[in-house]
Amino acid sequence: MTTQLPKRRIGKTTLSVTEMGLGTTPLGNLYRAMDIADAVATVQAAYDGGIRYIDTAPLYGFGLAETRLAQATAPLPRSELVISSKVGYRLEPANASNHKPGIWDRPLPMRSVNDFSRDAVLRSIEGSLQRLKVDALDMVAIHDPDESVFLKPGDDPYAHSHFKEAMEQAYPTLAELRGQGVIKAVGVGMNQWQMLCDFAEAGDFDYFLLAGRYTLLDQDSLARLLPLCEARSISLIIGGPYNSGILATGAAPGATYDYSPAGPEMLNRVRRIETICARHGLPLQAAALQFPLRNPVVAAIIPGARSVDEIASNLGFLNHPIPADFWAELKAERLIDPASPTG
Repeated sequence: MTTQLPKRRIGKTTLSVTEMGLGTTPLGNLYRAMDIADAVATVQAAYDGGIRYIDTAPLYGFGLAETRLAQATAPLPRSELVISSKVGYRLEPANASNHKPGIWDRPLPMRSVNDFSRDAVLRSIEGSLQRLKVDALDMVAIHDPDESVFLKPGDDPYAHSHFKEAMEQAYPTLAELRGQGVIKAVGVGMNQWQMLCDFAEAGDFDYFLLAGRYTLLDQDSLARLLPLCEARSISLIIGGPYNSGILATGAAPGATYDYSPAGPEMLNRVRRIETICARHGLPLQAAALQFPLRNPVVAAIIPGARSVDEIASNLGFLNHPIPADFWAELKAERLIDPASPTG
């Protein structure tokens, strides 16, 4: 017998997602290959644990994550699942000279090309439906219109921008499909919040998938993006709630932040948070997963998982009691923004 997690509504739509979803970059062999049996077992464990929201994308393993997800979800009732995918990367066959796996370990023999045109959007959705072996996608996001940059202080958010093409071609196409009832929610997914503010003002979006930018370690989006989302009824899905690793491992040797080795300043900050966690008898991972959900604008977090054990751990951390004093201490030490909702 399966359970089900609490749900939150996406924007102004009638669609609701479980507070924790499943991110599928591990199914695309992010950094290291995942056995297909483990992939199927992980998705089944997520379902058995009450997770009903799954996020994927053609980019993940160049189609591999979606292909594996089809096998994993085949025995599950489709009507119970909310599946989101993305558009903006065109997949095409690769050869030895132009196949660049990058962060993917043994992906499919394809390569990705940024393409936000109407034709590419329609073809991308068609490709996702074929790989996932489903009749429809529930949610579709414009993927990485900034070419997936991680901004450092002083960086130009528009240094690699497809904003114009995304708004003039990809967005109207998705809005049309939403109007026809083909998809239920339209969003944007990226690693920065600055350009999302402009998307919020330029279109009628239902959700933003923001990776790593509203977490226990980063609340820079709190002052501008989150009030904008609240005013326009745009839900946030928080990807990368562990900031690519350091909030899962703690300040251990080799810990990563934003997919790079964590620097001394970040390691020190995490150690300070860990000290406060220890004082309250609290796992760091529980604080990391629950912090974004304390903000009512956030509909779900979607940590990735590559094993049944990781699913069980994440569900345990999600339900771990956290005293109000813990959040108050983090605020007093200026380890999180004092304006962050934590009630």
